Amino acid sequence: MEKSRIYTKTGDRGKTVLIGGTMVPKYHYRLEAYGTVDELNAHIGLIKAFSKNEEHTESSLSRIQHQLFNIGAYLATDDSVSDLRSRIKEGEAEIEFLEKEIDTIDQSLPPLKNFILPGGHPAAAQCHIARTVCRRAERQVVRMAEESEVAPWIIRYLNRLSDYFFILSRYLAKYFNNEEIRWDPGLED
Repeated sequence: MEKSRIYTKTGDRGKTVLIGGTMVPKYHYRLEAYGTVDELNAHIGLIKAFSKNEEHTESSLSRIQHQLFNIGAYLATDDSVSDLRSRIKEGEAEIEFLEKEIDTIDQSLPPLKNFILPGGHPAAAQCHIARTVCRRAERQVVRMAEESEVAPWIIRYLNRLSDYFFILSRYLAKYFNNEEIRWDPGLED
């Protein structure tokens, strides 16, 4: 296998190439969508680094990273030129996986009685960053769906994934013996 070059110089003029060869500006809605999914994937790498001794979390997060890479490829493909989208496996099983993970983790936690502020252990705090980036990715994909066809399961997956990061933040706070930071609205009586 020949080594690929890291730089192609195609982006030097503010344009990039989608999978399939279509040239678009770097601010294109499609790039906003898959770029945000890529950003989310990078944040997950940091959660894994902060929680590397918690084996179940690392395994689940690796599975999620692979699915996000598939989603990024789907979003980056111009399906009028390439058939890659049709070859990416439907993600319904991955949505079910997230729901089972959320339910399992939630059963191990005390009931939520307050809003939780991001913070505490770095792994838990990083989950909140991933949660907010995931919500942004979801908004970008919904926007993209107004311009181009997007499989509905992708939006559902991102929606469920942000819920997963919230519950994972609570779990990791507990795992690392950190108190959750409860929101105090400071309202006058």
